[in-house]
Amino acid sequence: MRIRIATPADAEAVRVIYAPYVEATAISFEVDMPSTAEMAARITDRYPAYPWLVAEGGDGGVAGYAYASRFAPRAAYAWSVETSVYLAGAARRQGIGRALYTALLTILSAQGYRRAFAGTTLPNAASIGFHEAMEFAPAGVYRDVGWKLGAWHDVSWLQLSLGSSDGDPQPPLPYTDLPAGTVAAALAAGTAMLGSR
Repeated sequence: MRIRIATPADAEAVRVIYAPYVEATAISFEVDMPSTAEMAARITDRYPAYPWLVAEGGDGGVAGYAYASRFAPRAAYAWSVETSVYLAGAARRQGIGRALYTALLTILSAQGYRRAFAGTTLPNAASIGFHEAMEFAPAGVYRDVGWKLGAWHDVSWLQLSLGSSDGDPQPPLPYTDLPAGTVAAALAAGTAMLGSR
């Protein structure tokens, strides 16, 4: 298994992983499942400002994915990102999420982003525990902010420092503009966490 940059060719595999979260849970607040073409567009639209990674098995199948996106549209938020990770049902509790996030957060930090945020629909002890294990800290809760599956849902926000707040920040770099080997090293570090899975 390896961690690599996603391509539009991964869109259908990503869609298959994402579908149960949309159709049967409030983990995602989407209510209509995006098409394969929409998933491909989401991968390419973030490129190269925000990484989208997949965990690929030896058989070429995708076991999970993680990505970043802009936290909010206004200019002062340019150094903050929102992160997400989704795993296939059979891929949970195998360290794949941690490997994906390790690579993703390493790349984001190298790009010059300063804060990562993750929103988790409550209750979701597994996601909260995962993010806390990745050193995210509680940032607050939006109460009754989303209506899905016949109920109102709270969203807990967690945040992680990716870099210092000292001085005037330079604009974050596209990950394609990072020094040679930076992205490859981050992907390799994530892959190494997967061992022989």
